[in-house]
Amino acid sequence: MTYAEWQGGRIEPVRIGRFLLRPPWIEAASEKDAIDIILDPGVVFGTGTHPTTADCLKAIDRVCALERIEHMLDLGTGTGVLALAAAKLGCGRALAVDFNYLAAVTTLENVRHNHMGAHILVVNGRAEHHLDYPADLLVANIHYDVMQHLVRDPGFLEKPWFILSGMLRSDAKRICDYLANRPVTILDRWSRDGVWHTILGKSRKH
Repeated sequence: MTYAEWQGGRIEPVRIGRFLLRPPWIEAASEKDAIDIILDPGVVFGTGTHPTTADCLKAIDRVCALERIEHMLDLGTGTGVLALAAAKLGCGRALAVDFNYLAAVTTLENVRHNHMGAHILVVNGRAEHHLDYPADLLVANIHYDVMQHLVRDPGFLEKPWFILSGMLRSDAKRICDYLANRPVTILDRWSRDGVWHTILGKSRKH
């Protein structure tokens, strides 16, 4: 099959909020207000257009507009788009983690495409093994089986801001029910077609 068939369609530039996601073989559009992110998904699924990715991008933009984010932790980074977005918004250091080796390699290539090697460290490993990383913002666009353990880890509450995504409706309810008894505040929620859910919150420990 062709590359386009493998990815489910042609890879075209897409605008999500202020971000312009485009493959490296297409020149940046002349949109002066756009934040350009070069994204080559390689053989990894993840062109940045999935509903959870789009909502995470909006949430990251919102957090970075409210507060200076020095360190960001991106768990389940996929192709690296969320770590790249934070870095483009001024985040000094981001740790991008994925258990899938091909995803980690793809993220590393995208970091190089965007000349962000000084700001983003890519790790091939388990998300739950990296919650001790000191960060102002935790982003986890990841499967519920992993997320349910992340929110129970002591390191979770040490992150002032968090964005949790990749959840189906029943998963999001379980996570929100658990967080209701923790020292956190849910600031916003996004839902796409009643299926995919994203949560933006803040720890009250900070």
